[in-house]
Amino acid sequence: MITIKSEPLSAEAFAPFGAVFEAPADKRVYLDSSLVNRRPVAAKASFSLVQVAPKSERPLPLSIVERHEYSSQSFTPMDPGRFLVVAAPKNADGGADLSQIRAFVGRDFQSFTYGPDVWHGPITALDNPQRFAIMMFNDGASGDEDVVRHAAPFAVVELGF
Repeated sequence: MITIKSEPLSAEAFAPFGAVFEAPADKRVYLDSSLVNRRPVAAKASFSLVQVAPKSERPLPLSIVERHEYSSQSFTPMDPGRFLVVAAPKNADGGADLSQIRAFVGRDFQSFTYGPDVWHGPITALDNPQRFAIMMFNDGASGDEDVVRHAAPFAVVELGF
């Protein structure tokens, strides 16, 4: 089993996988620069909402990674609390390089965007139920979402950030 130590979610640490945004007081932040559709033809914008129950098991086992080959995927928390963000680069065959997987603990209202073709785990609430708004692009073809379940799960050691 691969064990991953988590780190705080920050723009600098998450840069290899995408972008992190924090809204300053009394100002608007545009996330447009991180929204990407790499398909040769237009794909429709997909905006969805999800509520996730907190996971209390420690270390936290994860066995699924997914990617959106042609689209970025942005998450904006709608409730305060901590959440887990897991990302991995591609290996030489295009799959997830689990030897390079990283885990980040986001907090409260940090928004983040996975770049296109970035392998990542499912959004995971850590303390309380949380709702997230999700933005991406879909066209109904292959590449909208690839999900891989690994027989040997990896575990995230949550450090309490």
